Amino acid sequence: MNRVGVLIMAYGTPGSPEAIEPYYTRIRHGRPPTPELLDDLTRRYNAIGGISPLAQRTAAQVDGIRRALEKIAPGKFDVRFGSKYEPPMIEDTAPTFTDCDRIVGLVLAPHESSMSTQQYMERATAALGSSVEFREIRAWWHEPAFVELIADRVRSAWDSIPEERRATSEVIFSAHSLPMRILDNGDTYPEQLRASAELAAAAAGISRWDVAWQSAGRTADPWIGPDILEVLRSKRAGGVTDVVSCPIGFVSDHLEVLFDIDIEAQAVAAEVGLHLVRTASLNDDPRFVALLAELVARAAG
Repeated sequence: MNRVGVLIMAYGTPGSPEAIEPYYTRIRHGRPPTPELLDDLTRRYNAIGGISPLAQRTAAQVDGIRRALEKIAPGKFDVRFGSKYEPPMIEDTAPTFTDCDRIVGLVLAPHESSMSTQQYMERATAALGSSVEFREIRAWWHEPAFVELIADRVRSAWDSIPEERRATSEVIFSAHSLPMRILDNGDTYPEQLRASAELAAAAAGISRWDVAWQSAGRTADPWIGPDILEVLRSKRAGGVTDVVSCPIGFVSDHLEVLFDIDIEAQAVAAEVGLHLVRTASLNDDPRFVALLAELVARAAG
């Protein structure tokens, strides 16, 4: 049996408060953050306990995929992790697949875009070189199992709203904003978000829903909007009393969920008199890791 390498990729997160500045410097392509920017990021990490649980969440997802693939085909898959911005880097992990005749690449993000998932694939391709076949798993937001997982979480959050207020309730699906310049080259990221939201809402039996963007970077570039904080204010002004926040673009608990939604968005909701409840993150839900393992097995052939 020929071994198949599986390169699981994700954004990465600093593992300690001391690692925040070098991590932020890598995100800024080698430019150290200003003291103001560093203080702001550190403040947000402190608000969720000092560091993000993303590293542990990702490790659990990778381990779950590894175990699921071992059940599908014992001994066939060599599963390893590479990060975009925090060791082990994609460039460190990719060359370690020395006994595999092909590599499958999977990014832990359901939507595809030129400035996120495609950059992971490009870095992996460059690190692997031309001596091994690299098979990319592209967007997977439309997979029925993913849609149903999200729909289950939406239904659960929706059911927590008192029945008499559901007529004035709405679901807001969100994903990480990106600079608007990606649209100049025909990037379909915004269309993917809306299409995935539509599928999940239909599967959940919800007719009142909208999309928003969150977690825009601190740069001078214009970023895709509207921002979820603006949307929350406009929904309340329009008579909405309750919102289910579904950060459909994220697959685990981390800074963009635990701070941007659970703290920042909740503060805005409280300010305007809106009740907000967030859907549970996927994390290492066995159904979720089984879906990812199936995607890998399918791509491996």
